[in-house]
Amino acid sequence: MKKYIILLILPFLMGCDKENFSNNNPYLPNYGFSLNINMSLPQYSNLQFPSNAVYINNGSAGVRGIFVFNTGGSYVAFDAACPNQALSGCSTMTLSGINAVCGCDGASYSLFTGQAAGMQYPMKQYRVEQIDAVSLRVYN
Repeated sequence: MKKYIILLILPFLMGCDKENFSNNNPYLPNYGFSLNINMSLPQYSNLQFPSNAVYINNGSAGVRGIFVFNTGGSYVAFDAACPNQALSGCSTMTLSGINAVCGCDGASYSLFTGQAAGMQYPMKQYRVEQIDAVSLRVYN
């Protein structure tokens, strides 16, 4: 009986691996980067409050820049490139409250989940590490 219980629990334990992070998308290249964010600076100060996002396009983070969002309990970061479009002039998303909107197809993606209704691919997500009360590290 104990063997069966272990076999039932094993898949759940294996699914909790933090290093098994996949953000592959056939439309978007996979660039490596690391970016430190100091939320005490004016351009990032909105991140200190829940349900606020900032767009960062410094030329080295993400494909078309990144959105960093305070969910109220943690931080998430997504690429600003439309996940269901080939790269083009309209494929950089814009912030609209708690959503990111693709200029090509008008799809609205939740910054809480990265998902949009009826779309095949979610937003390309990046890792976020909170270093201290006012510092974040976003990386791929």
